[in-house]
Amino acid sequence: MAACAIRRGFLTVVSKYNKKHTHRILGVIEGSSGLEVKRPRLPCLACGLPNIQQTRFMSSRNRPEGKVLETVGVFEALKQHGKYETGQLFLHSVFGYRGIVLFPWHARIYDRDIIPPMSDSKPEPPGSHGSKEVKGRTHTYYQVLIDTRDCPHISQRSQTEAVTFLANHDDSRALYAIPGLDYVSHEDILPYNSTEQVPIQHELFERFLMFNPDKTTPAPPFSARDTLKAWQEKNHPWLELSDVHRETTENIRVTVIPFYMGMRDAQNSHVYWWRYCIRLENMGSEVVQLRERHWRIFSLSGTLETVRGRGVVGREPVLSKEQPAFQYSSHVSLQAPSGHMWGTFRIERTDGSHFDVRIPPFSLESNKDDKAPPAGYTF
Repeated sequence: MAACAIRRGFLTVVSKYNKKHTHRILGVIEGSSGLEVKRPRLPCLACGLPNIQQTRFMSSRNRPEGKVLETVGVFEALKQHGKYETGQLFLHSVFGYRGIVLFPWHARIYDRDIIPPMSDSKPEPPGSHGSKEVKGRTHTYYQVLIDTRDCPHISQRSQTEAVTFLANHDDSRALYAIPGLDYVSHEDILPYNSTEQVPIQHELFERFLMFNPDKTTPAPPFSARDTLKAWQEKNHPWLELSDVHRETTENIRVTVIPFYMGMRDAQNSHVYWWRYCIRLENMGSEVVQLRERHWRIFSLSGTLETVRGRGVVGREPVLSKEQPAFQYSSHVSLQAPSGHMWGTFRIERTDGSHFDVRIPPFSLESNKDDKAPPAGYTF
């Protein structure tokens, strides 16, 4: 994906969802403090820019003398090899928010759209909807902070993304969340640099990162504080991203990332908790809408639960060229240390017809360290 700056502060992102180089413009709305996805109004100048490092993008701020556009940063070249470092500023290529990298994760992607050899594959769970095995490949993801100024404008998300943890041991169902934390893949990142000492607004930014303008290396001018390193080490079992599952049905791609959250005692039994993040992406040109969900949840204890309902997390998102993706997170608990989930989303076309999109089967595993989950987060 390439990006370029065009006149009057618009940022054009070459969409990866259309082979004919359909453009999505992240424009600045007067009076807002963030970026919104808008339909293209100006021709893209991307192909004519000789150097992406000269590219600037803009944002608006409220000042006493009026609302103006200001330079936010200068784009850097995309990393085709290697990973982005702690402190790298970026624009999310799908959801448009500003963020900063905290640290990387190395995950295994199990992509059911790729037919693998028989070795190095994930077996199917009992009763799932397919019979093929899926080969895993290593891919880099990042733990990031989201700029809170952009959160109100991320309409393709069910809520501001957050990392949830189990609360204290007295309540087996209580959760607490750290808002504005997200997981992004390497290709989601459009890197940029800024001369601001605090370019991202988030309550954890200055607790986790420090400005270091005297760096002589090409690395970002922000370094990890000891607080970030200690927090990462303490919460590693509950933050770690290890497996990513992906499958496409009729141009609708579903990506699932499960996270183990820990175990709690409840009424003389153990309750194991997981969080899962799901992204739906419309890879085609047809406008569709998610109407229903159908889950099958298999527990190691031998139970098989079926869950049906309207939409997801109270939403029935529309997936179009202008807003091709939607992402949300939810939770599941089992009275067994492992299990599997799979299912379908019922999708409606504009003519009223429907089709089912497969949710790739994924494991719910609790084979982490035997440490207890944190009872709260401290710094």
